[in-house]
Amino acid sequence: MKPKFLILMVSASLLAACDHSTPQASAPATQEPAHAASSAKAEARFEPPAESTIPNDDFGKQIALGRQIFMDPGTYAKAYVGNQLSCENCHLDAGRLAHSAPLWGAYPMYPAYRSKNHHVNTFAERLQGCFNYSMNGKAPPLGDPVLVALESYAYWMSKGEPIGTSLPGRGYPKLAKPAQAPDYARGETVYKRDCALCHGDDGQGQQAASRTVFPPLWGPQSFNWGAGMEQITNAAGFIKANMPLGRGNTLTDQDAWDVAYFMDAHERPQDPRYKDSVAATREAYHDTPDSLYGVTVNGHVLGQGISTH
Repeated sequence: MKPKFLILMVSASLLAACDHSTPQASAPATQEPAHAASSAKAEARFEPPAESTIPNDDFGKQIALGRQIFMDPGTYAKAYVGNQLSCENCHLDAGRLAHSAPLWGAYPMYPAYRSKNHHVNTFAERLQGCFNYSMNGKAPPLGDPVLVALESYAYWMSKGEPIGTSLPGRGYPKLAKPAQAPDYARGETVYKRDCALCHGDDGQGQQAASRTVFPPLWGPQSFNWGAGMEQITNAAGFIKANMPLGRGNTLTDQDAWDVAYFMDAHERPQDPRYKDSVAATREAYHDTPDSLYGVTVNGHVLGQGISTH
């Protein structure tokens, strides 16, 4: 396991959650058919440039700063961060790893219309959403040095890619619907067996020397109810491809669905779009079987929010 993974992890982000919803116009197919497996293996996957090739000039300084913010937003973007997560919790290997929503898969797809906010988003606006939801913070204003540096990092990582083309490894895998509906009790069993070692029995992650080594998956320091990782489909795809850390694709699809449900069936900070009531907010933003916001699980109506103080 690489040391940098131990410093910035992930399983959840397993979750964290940057909002990982995909631009509407280019959503990938649900699942690759079996007969396509051999051709997929032969298909060349985009390789982002090595960190050592960051140019030694003023633009290179912005790229390097973007990488620092990406890896440690609590230090380099403190004013805009409201929890203990880092960007790398959901976008592994400094945003480079295929099937973990890599930066090189996202940057060439913008501007794009997104149903989440019903307008065409620039890439900078997409980054703002990550701060609002995954980081449970506040969006840097457009043109802020934090956004400029992050966009510079994503641009550099994506050089040589075709614009507007969804490449293999972009986003998270889309798993076929499970044979059995996702289940809390089965998910808890999977969590205790495969996730608790890193994320803790209470899901609150682990810290070392005041740095988050493994992120909290729910509770006050995790992503909020507006983040893309609260959608069970996103969480299941991420978990299947990448978790347990370093052993991706070892869980069954059913296990991935079940543990995603279990993770998302816990309370977390309120959706910043909350208005009037949980029921009204669900109707406006979460009215899908993919979200547990406003759903009663184990006698508790989820979506009440949780204090971050």
